[in-house]
Amino acid sequence: MVSISRFIVSLWRKLLILVFVVLLVALGLAYGAWRYFNYWLDQPLAIPAEGYVYELKPGQSLGHLAAQLGADGVLEHPVLLRVYGRLQNAHKIHAGEYRFDVGATPKSLVSKLLKGEVILYQVTIVEGWTYAQALDAVGKSPYLRHLLTGKDMEAQKVLLGLEDMHPEGWFFPDTYSFPRNTTDVDLLRQAHQKMRHELERAWENRAGQLPYKTPYEALIMASIIERETGHHAERDQIAGVFVRRLQQGMRLQTDPTVIYGMGEKYQGRISRKHLQEATAYNTYVIDGLPPTPIALPSAASIRAALHPADGNALYFVAKGDGTSEFSATLSEHNAAVRRYQLKRRADYRSSPPSPQSTNQTP
Repeated sequence: MVSISRFIVSLWRKLLILVFVVLLVALGLAYGAWRYFNYWLDQPLAIPAEGYVYELKPGQSLGHLAAQLGADGVLEHPVLLRVYGRLQNAHKIHAGEYRFDVGATPKSLVSKLLKGEVILYQVTIVEGWTYAQALDAVGKSPYLRHLLTGKDMEAQKVLLGLEDMHPEGWFFPDTYSFPRNTTDVDLLRQAHQKMRHELERAWENRAGQLPYKTPYEALIMASIIERETGHHAERDQIAGVFVRRLQQGMRLQTDPTVIYGMGEKYQGRISRKHLQEATAYNTYVIDGLPPTPIALPSAASIRAALHPADGNALYFVAKGDGTSEFSATLSEHNAAVRRYQLKRRADYRSSPPSPQSTNQTP
């Protein structure tokens, strides 16, 4: 009996030692695997010099990207990427188009996905453009989804939430960044909200004794200033001329409104006949402001409309170097016209080089 007991004790001790050794080996393997896992997380992926672009579509998981990276030879051990993703709550990753550059690691890749750092594209809406020009620029972007293309004006207004207003002037000129597959409607709604914000803020801080009843009238004036300004520093002076004309009951007599009213009939020049033609926008014929803006005004033109310069000038004419000559009387103005318009210099220009065209007030 004693010998049997000793045998059992000896066997038990050997089993314990074996279990202990197995545990040590297992722990060693686990530690080694953990060290390799952390080492692997910080190793650069095999990304080509031009970078690697992948669009993670709505409903896709990190597993889709891991499998594609593995198939393309960019990533070793796709399973490890899925494991790391689970540890980092990668079910919260954002869909979108991603670019991974040389030097990216599995860790930085997952971080980018969790932050939603998708590729952003840009569209620029230029100050002084019309709504039609802005719509054309937006329509040419291959990265937007186009819902407005082919729609008539009324359908466009419904999509943009502008059923009760003319869209002209209501989109803020700026450069807008967006991810692929953003809709043109969403982008223009963003531009519209920015214009509303800029106009409301400027209206709240406006100068006193202005001839506008509503912010919309100030927006109309700002659009005229935008199209008339040759030199940016003259915005407030030009605003002062137009404000004084309205206050004194004079017609604005500004060529850009005539051109806007002509629409597609305008071919680069306006004649005396055009100045006499009755349209809703011809400020040589109508009193006060035209019914809508004639362009998309910048923040600077909105500020000028609401903070016109003091003075007594009622006229201005382009001098040919991008600046204007301001006059208080018609006789002074006529003399300036003879000096700068009837004998134009060889290098005459009505404005400094810019992406927008400008015109002059006679």
